[in-house]
Amino acid sequence: MRFDDDRWPTRPWGRRGGGWEDLRSRIPGLPHWSRRHLLAVLIVVLAIWLGSGFYIVGPGEQGVVQQFGRVVKKTSAGPNYRIPWPIQQADVVNVERIQRLEVGFRSDPRRPGSLIQVPRESLMLTGDENIVDAQIIVQFRIKDPIQYLFRIQDPIGTIRAATEVALRSRVGNTTIDEVLTVGRLRVQDETREFLQQLMDTYESGLLITEVKLQTVDAPDQVKDAFHDVVRAREDRERLINEARGYREDIIPRARGQAQEILRAAEAFKEERILRARGDAARFEAVLAEYRKAPRVTRERLHLETLERVLPTVHKVVLDSKGGNVVPFLPLKEITILQQPPAQPDQGGRARQ
Repeated sequence: MRFDDDRWPTRPWGRRGGGWEDLRSRIPGLPHWSRRHLLAVLIVVLAIWLGSGFYIVGPGEQGVVQQFGRVVKKTSAGPNYRIPWPIQQADVVNVERIQRLEVGFRSDPRRPGSLIQVPRESLMLTGDENIVDAQIIVQFRIKDPIQYLFRIQDPIGTIRAATEVALRSRVGNTTIDEVLTVGRLRVQDETREFLQQLMDTYESGLLITEVKLQTVDAPDQVKDAFHDVVRAREDRERLINEARGYREDIIPRARGQAQEILRAAEAFKEERILRARGDAARFEAVLAEYRKAPRVTRERLHLETLERVLPTVHKVVLDSKGGNVVPFLPLKEITILQQPPAQPDQGGRARQ
């Protein structure tokens, strides 16, 4: 082996010999590289290879680093470094983004607001052997990126199938009346709990944040008849509630009126007793005075009675000698007629 200055060493090339110079002469256009040039190229390639190990993990994301297919660490948000491929490989997963899954229907991307029905997912049997059309929305996020990446092959397909299983199991244990009315929230909560248990059993790394029933109704073929039955039941419940409300209103009111009458009777009784006791005490006081001076007391009682009685009766004065009736003038009525009418003051009220 021999060297030509700082060029590649020349060595025999095949049977006919020659080396680098012979190869360069055979391949037209081959650059005349020196060892320095080749070393510079190798350094540039190595720098590019090492630089490819940098990667960025955004906010709300986590990075998972694998070394020859084995997970070695998880990285947080910010710039990170790994040994370049094929030694290490990094996967970045968003663990904060809420994802949405539709079961029983699909949103039509060509017409916003329109829905595409999927009967094979939405039609199911209830506990009383009726068919119900149930559509559900599942919201979830990634809680464990390692399980999400390596434990299940198709996360979306797995959660869709598990949602069908959870919803069918809950609806299958409930009557159709409960699913459509009072049991809807209970079915929704039990479905979410059962679905989360399935996801944990599968080690999917997913967290179910919300499960919401969209449409729960009878199939289109019997929807009208079923709605008539539901409306009749609702009317029955409404009438029952109105009757209960009337009962709850009239019974306390009757009890209140009864208590009011009893209290009024007790008050009247106490008033009569106290008044009778007062009259008796007053009579005993008058009797005591009468016994002290019978004549004076008799005259006094006579005058007091006249003062109390005469002002309220129509009086006619007669001559003491038994003659004709003295002309009587209605002095009271004349006095009332001669009084001027009341004048209103500035405020609009009558002034006497």
